[in-house]
Amino acid sequence: MASEPDDGGRAVAGLFKPLHVVRASHDVVRQIKEAIHAGRLRPGDSLPPERELTQRFGISRVTVRDALRTLEATGLIEIRVGARGGAFVRVPGPEHVGDGFTNMMLLSDLSPEEVTEARMIIELGAVPLACRRRTDDDLAALDEICDRSVTAVEEGRHDVALSAEFHIRLASCAHNDAIELLVNSFQEPLLMSLSRAMDVAPEMGARGVREHRALVEAIRRQDVAAAERLMSAHLGRTAARLGGARTSGEAVGSD
Repeated sequence: MASEPDDGGRAVAGLFKPLHVVRASHDVVRQIKEAIHAGRLRPGDSLPPERELTQRFGISRVTVRDALRTLEATGLIEIRVGARGGAFVRVPGPEHVGDGFTNMMLLSDLSPEEVTEARMIIELGAVPLACRRRTDDDLAALDEICDRSVTAVEEGRHDVALSAEFHIRLASCAHNDAIELLVNSFQEPLLMSLSRAMDVAPEMGARGVREHRALVEAIRRQDVAAAERLMSAHLGRTAARLGGARTSGEAVGSD
């Protein structure tokens, strides 16, 4: 028998199976995730109403709501209220990736050195794309961050968030969504590392700003070799500092 289409015109009857487990909300989450990963549910699609989900899964409405809250927290669905409300599939934003990565940083044995090595692979690898694809708007945005950074250093109020903002914006010059997502996921760990680094070497702020400005100029010229050399030295100096601080027992950080 043909299934009835939902509001978006997609067939949903038979999409989920009744549950017979103790922790039913976990199985609801699993089934909905599987449907999303398999492409049976896509961004923008609406899930059936709560009442219909309770019938299809064979569980209480409270359990369904627990599962939907879990999915909302991971960024896979958006709960909208009102006459046209409901639960809608969405693409998780960078903040969800960043939160998970930050938690992994805090709770695992992942070291600042490993984070810096990963940054060197990702950010250095993005440099040729940034040189080829950067736009006038990209260059203007990087210049503006550098201007704010110079002013902050001159006034003795340099904020490490400006360094993180620069690296994230530079990665976006590659115009590759996957690269931008990966670099965005480093934001919180990067901020934590930068704060620790400033405690070890306060002068790094001014030097880092100068290096950022030189990077922008190389990218403006589309000089891939110069930009790669500058980025490698910029992040390589961080790796060396991390190793030295670790062996000496000092706090470590990233640049």
